Amino acid sequence: MKPGFYTIMAAQFFSSLADNALLIAAIALLRETAEPSWMTPALKMSFVVSYVLLAPLVGAFADSMPKGRVMLITNGIKVAGCSLMLLQVHPLLAYAIVGFGAAAYSPAKYGILTELLPAHQLVVANGWIEGTTVASIILGVLLGGALITPRVAQMLLGFDLPLIDSPIETGPEAAIALIISFYLIAAIFNWFIPDTGVDHRIVNKNPLYLIREFVHCSTLLWRDKLGQISLATTTLFWGAGATLQFIVIDWAAGALGFNLSQASMLQGVVAVGIAAGAILAARIVSLRGAANVLPIGMAMGVLVVSMIFVKSLPLAIVLMILIGGCAGFFVVPMNALLQHRGHVLMGAGHSIAVQNFNENVGILAMVGLYAVMLQSGMSISTAIVLFAAFVTGTMGLVMVLHRHNQARSDSLHLIGITKTGN
Repeated sequence: MKPGFYTIMAAQFFSSLADNALLIAAIALLRETAEPSWMTPALKMSFVVSYVLLAPLVGAFADSMPKGRVMLITNGIKVAGCSLMLLQVHPLLAYAIVGFGAAAYSPAKYGILTELLPAHQLVVANGWIEGTTVASIILGVLLGGALITPRVAQMLLGFDLPLIDSPIETGPEAAIALIISFYLIAAIFNWFIPDTGVDHRIVNKNPLYLIREFVHCSTLLWRDKLGQISLATTTLFWGAGATLQFIVIDWAAGALGFNLSQASMLQGVVAVGIAAGAILAARIVSLRGAANVLPIGMAMGVLVVSMIFVKSLPLAIVLMILIGGCAGFFVVPMNALLQHRGHVLMGAGHSIAVQNFNENVGILAMVGLYAVMLQSGMSISTAIVLFAAFVTGTMGLVMVLHRHNQARSDSLHLIGITKTGN
């Protein structure tokens, strides 16, 4: 790998670490103010709404200048959102601003890989990036869970800067103040990301033109036989993964008697499994064979439903690792395939923006449905069964579509051979 790749990995690690720690701290902030339970998944929705609304624009923005500079600017927006939480702005609004920065950060983060590396290294690169991201998720949720514990919160609140009257008065606010420092570390690495030498001039800056271009790019990717499969599966994965974050918190409270800090540790266990699956996929799955991992997605859905029978911590840990392992092994090849097809059909930033739009529509839909379930008083066991059935059934439909596409391609190829023979 080129040296610049490791700088990208470091920048991604610290930015993602802060994102995941911030989610736990923001949930604690909501609970401290006695907000209703449905507002916890709504927090995630406020974060991802920018991915959907800004999708036509952020791809062009990511392609308009060196992507290291894009990552630096958008990281600063995340810092601004964190700071607003400390100024008593409602967590949903402040977290939405962090999501605004993340939405513009993501196309640059992934798009630079296709500019820096050849196609045959994309699966390996994605394995490393996903592994690094998952490591940051593990450490981020553990960090967030640790920072909101009474002992650590008391220690942080006892730390005073001389001659500065801090507005920080609660444990979650102290945690958020510390999390800002990790965004600043990410910004330092952003500064040193190399320019890949790609021409960053964009043809037209008119928003209406960009929206039409985005619709065209989205149509290209959905009509592409491999693009539609990888896009459908990654959309399902991220929607399911985001929902599973909150399901684990609520399930751990009911089945294991865990508080938020302890449940966040269990989220970290899921991430351990994702890391293991991502590393394994990077080693044994090629870009050409990426579609062969589709059955693993169905296996993940089947494993999720078994959560309702688990009442002990050791068994819960094993189950979380297995679920995470299936997820990691499944998503890395699909993500690499999607990036490759997007890069072939359009610019890297544009393809990642299309990917982000679809994946975050999935997150909004699935997390939104879970919020409705909570508001209606549905039990966590029923919600888990419905969630698992949806994931398994949808993956089954995707597999049927992929086989249909393959059969059609084989038929067209045979017809072509026959005509040539005649």
